[in-house]
Amino acid sequence: MARPRVLITESIHPSGVERLAQEAEAIYLPDRPGETIDQHLPEIDGIVVRTAKLPEERLRRAARLKVIGKHGVGVDNVDLAAAKALGIRVVFTPGVNSQAVAEHALTLMLMLARRIPTSSRLLREGQFELARRSIVALDLRGKTLGLVGLGQVGRRLAYICRHGLSMRVLAFDPYVPPERAADEGVELVTELASLLRDADVVSIHAPLTPETRGIIDRDALAQMKPTAFLINCARGGLVDEEALVEALRTGQLAGAGLDVFVEEPTPADHPLLQLENVVTTPHVAGSSEEALRLMAETVADDVLRVLRGEQPAHAYS
Repeated sequence: MARPRVLITESIHPSGVERLAQEAEAIYLPDRPGETIDQHLPEIDGIVVRTAKLPEERLRRAARLKVIGKHGVGVDNVDLAAAKALGIRVVFTPGVNSQAVAEHALTLMLMLARRIPTSSRLLREGQFELARRSIVALDLRGKTLGLVGLGQVGRRLAYICRHGLSMRVLAFDPYVPPERAADEGVELVTELASLLRDADVVSIHAPLTPETRGIIDRDALAQMKPTAFLINCARGGLVDEEALVEALRTGQLAGAGLDVFVEEPTPADHPLLQLENVVTTPHVAGSSEEALRLMAETVADDVLRVLRGEQPAHAYS
């Protein structure tokens, strides 16, 4: 019996590739320069993606496809409705990178509060004394953290900030029952506006859906404190970037820490990359050694389960 074929569109931890190769023919696209996703679609039984897009048109061309493995949590790059209609299972890796993303969000918060980018720049420019005289940092202890989304990442960040920094934590998440938030020591609010008004740091940890797209828009930014920071390690489309640039330039908002953007790869001349009060990283919040290994192995295991006719551990459909 022929081994099933699984296309891996982007780089993943070698341990995941090795697991797939034990039971399937693993076609690792990063090692095949010049080859494309589209040329392999008619011949594959499974596919593992990170950010590669799988719209309906692509899925219809993959006549043998039985399973899509999302290396990560957000599946906004996969047409879920089309996959369901075509009988293609979609598996993902919930929770495996929550610690990594929470730590990254905290890092962005601390870099903004301690004014690390400006301090580092002045020091590298030889302006030691100017940096010492002009840089005044903020303590996060006792400040209020507002979480937009209280999933696994949000809960992990809440725990770290409550216990490590004595921060008050608010959360807006219409899908979370109040008792669960209370168990986490988090104050659940019923309106986003109240969170935005009270928080010193707003950190977004929500999926990108039609309901959440642009949830932090011009009106939302106007409700935040001028001393507040905005952190986004979720999806770029959750924030109106044009409005954010304006808020940061005018002092309506003190700073932003961004790991994600509407357009990725992000152009070097993007306005948000030019601002002194913005800390940016290239969508790497979940890319710790530990998280990458676990994500690759988790998605590989579930792809193989589906191909064997078994129930996956983590499935969207």
